[in-house]
Amino acid sequence: MKYDLEHEDLISIIKNTDEHDLGDLCHDIREFLIQKISRTGGHLASNLGVVELTIAMHKAYDSPNDKLIYDVGHQTYVHKIITGRAGEFDTLRKFKGLSGFPKSYESVHDAYDTGHSSTSLGAAAGYAVARDLRGEDNNVVALIGDGAMTGGLVYEALNNIGSSRLNIKIILNDNGMSIAHNVGAMSKHLQRLRSSSNYINAKKSIRTSLDNVPLIGKSISKGISRTKSRIKLSVLDQQGIIFEELGIKYIGPVDGYDIPKLLGAFRAANAVDGPTLVHVITKKGQGYSWSEKYPRKFHGVGPFNISNGNLLSSDCVSKPVSFSEVFGNKLLDLARQDDRIVAITAAMGTATGLGPFYEAFPDRFFDVGIAEQHAVLFAAGLAKAGMIPVAPIYSSFLQRAYDQLIEDVCIQNQHVIFGVDRAGLVGADGETHHGAFDLSYLSSIPNMTVLAPADGTQLEEMLDYAINEMNSPVAIRYPRGSSKFKHLKLRPFAGKNIGLSKGSDVTILAVGSMLDTALEAARALMAEGYSVGVTSIGVVAPFEEALTEINTELVVTIEDNMKRGGFGENFAAAAITCGHSYGVINIAIPDEFVGHGSIEQLRDECGMMPDDIVKGAIEYFERKA
Repeated sequence: MKYDLEHEDLISIIKNTDEHDLGDLCHDIREFLIQKISRTGGHLASNLGVVELTIAMHKAYDSPNDKLIYDVGHQTYVHKIITGRAGEFDTLRKFKGLSGFPKSYESVHDAYDTGHSSTSLGAAAGYAVARDLRGEDNNVVALIGDGAMTGGLVYEALNNIGSSRLNIKIILNDNGMSIAHNVGAMSKHLQRLRSSSNYINAKKSIRTSLDNVPLIGKSISKGISRTKSRIKLSVLDQQGIIFEELGIKYIGPVDGYDIPKLLGAFRAANAVDGPTLVHVITKKGQGYSWSEKYPRKFHGVGPFNISNGNLLSSDCVSKPVSFSEVFGNKLLDLARQDDRIVAITAAMGTATGLGPFYEAFPDRFFDVGIAEQHAVLFAAGLAKAGMIPVAPIYSSFLQRAYDQLIEDVCIQNQHVIFGVDRAGLVGADGETHHGAFDLSYLSSIPNMTVLAPADGTQLEEMLDYAINEMNSPVAIRYPRGSSKFKHLKLRPFAGKNIGLSKGSDVTILAVGSMLDTALEAARALMAEGYSVGVTSIGVVAPFEEALTEINTELVVTIEDNMKRGGFGENFAAAAITCGHSYGVINIAIPDEFVGHGSIEQLRDECGMMPDDIVKGAIEYFERKA
């Protein structure tokens, strides 16, 4: 049977179809995902892996009355199809189109907006307490991946959920990966549970055998629940079910592609008046050979050829080296010269360019999992002990460790170097992933030096400078994508900002990779008869008051950071303090959350294009005339 995914009421179909007869729907959804994402790009592998699981969830639970909360959220494409949004998939992750993450403004079925890891259990706890206080009886269900189980927020929530006996249904989607393969003790624990059903089988066997013992068997069997910790930790292969020790009933492992078994596990969980965890085994990329073979590639993929899995020609042309690759390669060169240098990643080693470092120095490479707070604290300890830790972390993820940046790195003035990757607007992943705040939150911390390279060459120079010329905290922030720009080669970085030209009418201060935008605007203004100078701002903090000594009528600052607390606002405040009377225009990301789309589309919407500088400057002089 072929389903019309864009027009049929899939929730009703799922509810009214026998659990053994949903295979055709699973097949059609997989084919739909492959066809659509091959054209738009997106998170394919994670969604192919949860087709049956998502269908089973919608059959077992009554959304939106029952609250389905998805951790991270990039695996919600199947959920979006089921809840009536299949017709919008041609706009997936495009400007003003369908988001790649849960969005409550899109549908009442999206109970909670997510985008970062390890948050679903805490949100579910909040939902459950609110439900209980109101005397309601709906289910609260949290779907969380095993990758997210490396994040500390999970254990804070589990501690709260277990001790409070909150009636929450946790579904653990265990595919052995986040973007890359998972690390840490919890990952190894799940791997043992995944590979062995000894605990479940042995428990059933013991109960059955004891029930058959005359006179005393049944009483001993009932006593198992009172001695379960000793049985689990000592008798049954010493696996230990950590969840039950926290007061959470464990059910599983369950085959994630057997809908009847999934529904049986959900029914068992629903029969428990208290927190449960259903452990489901899935495979990233299930049902499409290329994504099964290369799940990391198809985690987040551009448009591709379905027959061979290759990216389309527009994505396959020779690409300039990315900022992330430049960072990783330069770090490797420096590490060959200094064995104190170590690299830290929070489950993003390949994405942040650390693959070559790991291959060369596996004993100096540390993947701490999706645990940014620990990554920063771990780096502080390494620095205190005489090492030089370097930690490239996405801008939007580093903000999760703000307290550690202050308390453990900057107050103690530790020599830790942060690569603040994906700074600025990042494109299709939207507001949860834009690096819009790092200049604001980093520049406000005493002892922190914040650098912003204009291109890949300057990134190399800044990393060398941070490691070899400094002995205090340094954050080097750089955008996603190509490290190649149109501007001519800058003179070598020596810890100062670089003036490229001087003008008598307008000075443009361009932070980091916004230099080309500034130069294009300068050329356009000069064509209109204005005298324009440009300075490349590579040192954002500590702020150089000498920058305010400018002899032009107007200063324009441009940065790919939130306007509030950014470089431009700091410059304007310093100019006033120093008594300067020239006009100041700050071009930056507006003080609002920016959606998804291409970087160029988003910059245009935010008023950050060369034409915006030109328009602002001309209007300023027209007002003064």
